[in-house]
Amino acid sequence: MTRVQRERAEDKKSPNEARVVFSRFRDLRSRTLDVFSNTSRYKENAPIENRNGVLHIGGSSAVELAETHGTPLYVYNEDRIRANYRRVVEAFKRHYEKFSLFYAVKANNSLAVLRILQQEGAGADVSGPTESYLAVRAGFDPQRMLYSGNYHTNDELVQGIRAGIKINLDGISQMRRIIELGLRPEFISFRINPGIGKGGHEDQVYAGPNVKFGIKESEALEAYRMAKEYGIRRFGVHMMTGSNILDENYFETITGILMDIVGRIAKGLSIKFDFVDIGGGLGVPYKPEDNPLNVELVAKKVVERFKQKVAEQGLPKDIVLMMEPGRYLVCDAGVLLARVHSIKEADKIFIGTDAGMNTLLRPAIYGAYHPILLAGDLEAEYRKEVTIVGQICENTDHLARDRLMPVITEGDLLAVLNVGAYGFAMSSQYNTRPRAAEVLVASGQHELIRERETFEDIERRMVVPERLK
Repeated sequence: MTRVQRERAEDKKSPNEARVVFSRFRDLRSRTLDVFSNTSRYKENAPIENRNGVLHIGGSSAVELAETHGTPLYVYNEDRIRANYRRVVEAFKRHYEKFSLFYAVKANNSLAVLRILQQEGAGADVSGPTESYLAVRAGFDPQRMLYSGNYHTNDELVQGIRAGIKINLDGISQMRRIIELGLRPEFISFRINPGIGKGGHEDQVYAGPNVKFGIKESEALEAYRMAKEYGIRRFGVHMMTGSNILDENYFETITGILMDIVGRIAKGLSIKFDFVDIGGGLGVPYKPEDNPLNVELVAKKVVERFKQKVAEQGLPKDIVLMMEPGRYLVCDAGVLLARVHSIKEADKIFIGTDAGMNTLLRPAIYGAYHPILLAGDLEAEYRKEVTIVGQICENTDHLARDRLMPVITEGDLLAVLNVGAYGFAMSSQYNTRPRAAEVLVASGQHELIRERETFEDIERRMVVPERLK
């Protein structure tokens, strides 16, 4: 039976109910495609396209990509990554030439993705030695990197400082340990907790009370005094207060709060700051009702407040304004392709795919919403409420709960959107399942950029003691 025949059969079973569903969820389908396709606000280099009912990513058919490279498969649109980077940089530089963008490597550490952003002119915000290693491999200059992890071990501090990377410390104890180790970096920055934060989810709030990040203003003065007395002569200041923020007024507000703290430290200790890093947090729309962030408006408001505070606090006019987005640059450039292999009708309809929480963790830990499309038939009507799951032995293994979708059959291809950030990066080998492959697409061409793991890859680092053989 063809899909059209199945849908007509559904109409005959319950025509009135079907009309209600069609009316209600035709808008959902259209809105999803509007936000994420070439009809969205950012029309340049759209992340996805609808070509005769088939999903295309960077000019390549999702169906052909899955057939060529297998599933589950992460697909990244190179042109969209470049467009996202340029949108932010151009918006801020229109208002302040001394703006610098560092990419948060933790969002997506694929060497090909890093190379794209390095070519565009980004610096790299790294959370530890491995990310710094990959950033250097991708061509980033250590002088254009910020070492911004939290709760570093001594070995990690040593590695970062000896690599010549600007060190951004998360706590005053790290400064004490640097002194005890006899290390003397040329540059030190501290991550400030300004007292408030915001995020797309309560677990994505990284400042305020009861968070593990940063130091309060009362401790910051002592931290910078300790660094200055130790002989450090160059300083920066940093904050990261939350992730995936769509409130366009928030960034201006939090910048003003940080700048007042910066001014008090500068005056109290006669410190000249090289840069102020206001973190990332630029949000992207995940849900159909979300609107894209107006980055031009954010940039205008942030720079106006920044310049105002520079003048009020007597800070250097040439101070650099930095930002370190990760999600915003790569999130909507990524699509996860998953094959449906099992359908179970129990208390609800379960759609089993070859991608689960081991492949995409965010829905399991945050209840995160990711749009999901029927990649081979974008015109199909939304008519059935289903729960989309993976193969992991946990009841949290859901990609979507109680989601209205078209009629789905075994063998269909699903496309999970907005996975370019914290998708593969958070994936695992749980249940001893190999991690997915990654593909880069541009102008209708596709290239493998990370091979699918094999059984041998999983076994490679395991050792059986001789006495057990």
